[in-house]
Amino acid sequence: MQGPEQDTFCCCGGWRTTAAIILVLLLLLAGAGVTRAADTTAEGTFEKTLKVTGPVDLDVKTGSGSIHVRAGAASTVHVIGRIKARAEWSGGMSAEEKVRRLQSRPPIEQNGNIIRIGQIEERELRQNVSISYELVVPAETLLRSHSGSGSQTIEGLHRALEAGTGSGSLTISSIGGETRASTGSGSIELRGIKGAVRTNTGSGSIRASDVAGSFTGSTGSGDVELQQSAQGDVEIETGSGSIVASGVRGTLRARTGSGAIRADGEMTGDWRLHTSSGSITVRLPANAAFDLAARTSSGGIHTAHPITVLGSIGRRELNGKVRGGGPLLDVSTSSGSIRIE
Repeated sequence: MQGPEQDTFCCCGGWRTTAAIILVLLLLLAGAGVTRAADTTAEGTFEKTLKVTGPVDLDVKTGSGSIHVRAGAASTVHVIGRIKARAEWSGGMSAEEKVRRLQSRPPIEQNGNIIRIGQIEERELRQNVSISYELVVPAETLLRSHSGSGSQTIEGLHRALEAGTGSGSLTISSIGGETRASTGSGSIELRGIKGAVRTNTGSGSIRASDVAGSFTGSTGSGDVELQQSAQGDVEIETGSGSIVASGVRGTLRARTGSGAIRADGEMTGDWRLHTSSGSITVRLPANAAFDLAARTSSGGIHTAHPITVLGSIGRRELNGKVRGGGPLLDVSTSSGSIRIE
């Protein structure tokens, strides 16, 4: 009886030993897996100051990452790049190696006052790498900036700029020249632009204040608000959203698929406002002279200005001249009221 009992005890102990070994190996493998996962990403920074004389021509781009530009000293361009890298699952260059390579040779090229930032020729260095840029540049900088995915903030430049991102918001302020801003998806905010503005977003709102020049803005879906501070023609379009245009001095074209329209200012040219569904409110100076063509399929038409009616008076349509006539005010809505104040 002793023999079998001892054999049983030994067999069980061996099973327990084997299970313990397997458990230890699994824990070691799990730990190794965590280490490898942690090793697949890396971060780093680079910093460089470039000397310039006179106005700067600057081009900055990044596949994925934010861009922040502000005005500073007239004689330098200061660049900070923040790198985030991930290794390829199929092998190749490690994340740490990508960061080291970019730190040792930052993607910055200078030819006098012409500076190019973010051009990475080596394909493997571009893959799974995100670089965000912070730039302090002379106010007299002509800027072109683009990000495949990431927000941008730009302020204090005296010359024209062009900023675009595939996905992300744009905030641009205190610009002394023509401004072009576009994003595939994201909001756009503009403040203090002393020049013409062209802006569009595939989906998102547009807010523009103190625009001293013409304005063209469009969004596939979102509200558009404009406050104009100097004369210039205005064109606004949104697929779905409300439109507010104030202080307009020039021609005005505003169209929305669904949403209300409010506009005020001085008619130095024709105003044409249309919405498929929503009310329209127009506020003009008390002495304004203009031709009126107003139509609504469902809703009333009200005007505070004296009008000489042309043709018959109808509840859904009103045509006439105010104070002898002038530029054309053409307003229409498929569903909503119209007010001319």
